[in-house]
Amino acid sequence: MKAKQIIKQLPWILILISIILLPLISVIKIANAQEPEPDSAYAAVYDLQQSLLQSMRDGAQLGFSGRVEFLAPVVNRTHDIDLIIKTIIGATLWNTLSTEQHDQIIETFRQLSIVTYAGQFKQYDGEQFSFIEQRDLPREQKLVRSQLIQGDGGIVNFDYVLHHTDGKWMIINILFDGVSDLAIKRSEYRSIMQRDGFQSLIDMLKVKIVEAEHTG
Repeated sequence: MKAKQIIKQLPWILILISIILLPLISVIKIANAQEPEPDSAYAAVYDLQQSLLQSMRDGAQLGFSGRVEFLAPVVNRTHDIDLIIKTIIGATLWNTLSTEQHDQIIETFRQLSIVTYAGQFKQYDGEQFSFIEQRDLPREQKLVRSQLIQGDGGIVNFDYVLHHTDGKWMIINILFDGVSDLAIKRSEYRSIMQRDGFQSLIDMLKVKIVEAEHTG
């Protein structure tokens, strides 16, 4: 092809290249938008969500115990388990417990949280998490809104409430399609403890742990 012909066709070549590249550029921009800023509230959520996806991808290979081992440090660094269970129990009931009982229920609840994740996030079918927004809440808390896009196209909304403690953001509540996990547990756990006592609550949590192990 002669030089003059190339010059004449150059605008059309540029247009064709732009048509091909623009969608790719858009995808890259979207992907970059999903990346969290270091030390942000979303960074903690991103850490959790990417670990859950990895647990699903490697679910069969890891098995239940392997997923528990993999997710335990993730839950510990992204969830303020101590504050969550204190909030669930409530200050009045919490103050009636001994230090040993505090330690017992914190560790039992921590174990339940880990095995619940391990039991629920065990099989990958193309799921992806999508970040929507991060915004401020009262009492210097943050809300991170996201969605789990399932393999069949279904969507589950996951909204996380975080607070800043010991120099990092940690999750203190999760809302599934607008339903607060903290509120559900608060109603259930307080009712058991008020009606049947502390040990009955511990026994119930241990039953849930065993159930998660059997279904995981």
